Amino acid sequence: MAKEKTLQDLFHDTLRDIYYAEKKILTALPKMAKAAQNTDLKAAFEKHRRETEGQVARLEQVFASIDEKPQGKKCAAIEGILDEGKEIMDEYKGTRALDAGLLSAAQAVEHYEITRYGTLATWADELGNTQGGRLLKATLNEEEKTDLALSELAKTCVNQQAEAAE
Repeated sequence: MAKEKTLQDLFHDTLRDIYYAEKKILTALPKMAKAAQNTDLKAAFEKHRRETEGQVARLEQVFASIDEKPQGKKCAAIEGILDEGKEIMDEYKGTRALDAGLLSAAQAVEHYEITRYGTLATWADELGNTQGGRLLKATLNEEEKTDLALSELAKTCVNQQAEAAE
């Protein structure tokens, strides 16, 4: 008979999932920054790359808090979201709409991360992992701020620049 899976198992599996996702995001952000035409969007991608490095380090601390080795588990969701972003880069390269597409792809990533970090923080609290919960909430806060900053960038300039092409 198979071992009964627990919330702790689910927490660890999901932690491995977001660790893989963050590592993939780290490789995608420089490409997105390079493709971006708007200097503010380029700067936002570069800033988020630096934040993501810190988030990976935090995840490694969460792994340590549950006495597990930091190890990723292939995440089909982030693979699909990043593939969509690459498709936008390819299909809209050289157009004024490219930045709006890149920004929307970045927000899809942010929304995925927000759901994962919110869930993991709640589970950490439920499991009595105060340190893990604190670390995950710090990252959740950063992801939410990034999403708001991207929304503001979309509203104040990027979408208008894309629309001006029409």
